[in-house]
Amino acid sequence: MRASLTPMIHVPDVRAAADWYAAIGFDVLDIGEDGVEPVFALLGCGDGRLMLNAGGRASDAPRREADLYLHATDIDALFAQIGDRAVVVEPPHDTFYGMREFIIRDLNGFWLTFGQPTTETP
Repeated sequence: MRASLTPMIHVPDVRAAADWYAAIGFDVLDIGEDGVEPVFALLGCGDGRLMLNAGGRASDAPRREADLYLHATDIDALFAQIGDRAVVVEPPHDTFYGMREFIIRDLNGFWLTFGQPTTETP
């Protein structure tokens, strides 16, 4: 079976979440409304996709039910580009498993980890 995966997270305000993700570099590919307000959004980040769906809640808990891991390039430049648009959980650092990563929280408290290999793979 050939398939692709698109995570879906539930948020309290689809428009606000889509705008926040757009501000850090995601593309808003589609927004669906129920005639009154947005109920879902499809976002793009390189080859990846993320769905936002209405009906969720924000949280200030240390962790949410799901985290998002994004493979990126030039982690340090990306971190600088995001700037103060996000709460920083961990600034850029090298991990013991060979990745350079940073972790931020979105406006609803979901963790986004951005990572890139610290060495080239053959």
